[in-house]
Amino acid sequence: MSDSANASQKNAPSQTQVIVLGAGVIGLTVAHVLSRDARCKIKIVARDMPEDLDSQAFASPWAGANWSPMGTYNERIYKWEKTTYDKFWDMIPTGLAIASPSRVFYEEGTNLDDLWYKTLVRDFRILGPDEIPASMKAGVGFKTVSVCPDAYLPWLKGELVARGVEFVRKRVVTLGEAAALAGPNGVLVNATGLGARSLIGLEDKDVYPIRGQTIVIDNPKVHEFMCTELTSAEDGNATYIIPRPHPSGDGRFTTILGGKYQKDDWDTSFSAADAEGILARCAALAPAIRDPATRILRHNVGLRPARRGGPRVEAETLGVPAKSRWLTDEPEGEKGTVLVVHAYGFGPAGYQMSWGAAEEVGELVNSRVNPNNS
Repeated sequence: MSDSANASQKNAPSQTQVIVLGAGVIGLTVAHVLSRDARCKIKIVARDMPEDLDSQAFASPWAGANWSPMGTYNERIYKWEKTTYDKFWDMIPTGLAIASPSRVFYEEGTNLDDLWYKTLVRDFRILGPDEIPASMKAGVGFKTVSVCPDAYLPWLKGELVARGVEFVRKRVVTLGEAAALAGPNGVLVNATGLGARSLIGLEDKDVYPIRGQTIVIDNPKVHEFMCTELTSAEDGNATYIIPRPHPSGDGRFTTILGGKYQKDDWDTSFSAADAEGILARCAALAPAIRDPATRILRHNVGLRPARRGGPRVEAETLGVPAKSRWLTDEPEGEKGTVLVVHAYGFGPAGYQMSWGAAEEVGELVNSRVNPNNS
């Protein structure tokens, strides 16, 4: 070997094995952020892959995939969502994202001047009386952004493959099994969504599903994002209309109508009664939906991976091998510790928190990959 080759090899940064468990929008985005660092040797391990767009075993293919106002102000989540909103906005010239005019409707008496997200979105304004449907009392307008999972998830995978990230299709049963894949001094990012509830050794019973059902239509007249305030949704309904870029990326768009918001409901079957209710509620906001020219393209049913107490993004160390009393045969391997960074429980907001949450995960991983910087 030449002296220059020896010098190059000596100066090359040592790599840390990073296992990302889960290939939904959170796992993929985390991997994208981590792939900026040459010290990370990244492998995504998952049962369901980004191309499995018909799989109901994970939420990402079925999401609305836009920015919508949810909940109340939280400093950490505001940062995540602002980062993601701006990232999606920057993607608009590529065709992966589109900007849409928006109207969000509230009950009478809401202080519209003090809404927590007015500085997060663009072109925020209070709606005039002529912009509010008869069934609504008040509202605000702004510009929002959306992507289409059918194009966005494969794009993320393509980006990662080009950066040398490896994809392994594998069902992982225990947290110890996942940690063993990272090995001593490695990093495990747990982006398992609902799987965090059943992953042996984790078994987070605060994780629960929120059933959603939506309708995808084609009608160029339905081009605004509209929704009513999502409060407790005790009746299991959430009303929203989301224009999204067409999967072909040719400048067209389709529109998703929603929806259902049924907590602790594991049913992934289509409900005709739910579809009727969705059409009726959305047509009350956008009467053009009732036009004979409206084409119904498909119906979606998926389970949002929520968590009581909110998303979990935090780090802990785990000794390996980590044996489970519930399985006799588990990988042995070398002894050591693995940095485990949890990133799950985002519920209906996985897409709109994805880039900001991934940046925070990146900071936590950096403490292991570059310990002198922490």
